[in-house]
Amino acid sequence: MNQIKMHKERTTRKAKAKSCLYASVSPAIFNRIMVFGLANEIWDYFKAEYQGDERIKSMKVLNLIREFERLQMKESESIKEYSDKLIDIANKVRVLGTDIFISRLVQKILVPMPEKYEELLPLLRTLRT
Repeated sequence: MNQIKMHKERTTRKAKAKSCLYASVSPAIFNRIMVFGLANEIWDYFKAEYQGDERIKSMKVLNLIREFERLQMKESESIKEYSDKLIDIANKVRVLGTDIFISRLVQKILVPMPEKYEELLPLLRTLRT
């Protein structure tokens, strides 16, 4: 009797897991994963498709760091827009397991600042101390 109950619970958990995975993806991704029979197979597909192996992750990190270093502030862009772009890239790098130092992020925001923001630099220096 206990074995039947445990089997029923396991089957229910597997169905719930599969249902949660189906519900949490877009229709385009759903069409790709509906062919898998088990939740583990769906999860393995997600890991292979979106995480990749170590070589792919390191290439993604290198590309993001290159993008971070090449990003320049445009004259028409506000500091907030520029810093949001930099922080977005830094967060993507962190998700992949690497970290961009905060000092480098601040330096990247302050150094290429256009002349119209030069008057803010003394204020920023006083905040730093």
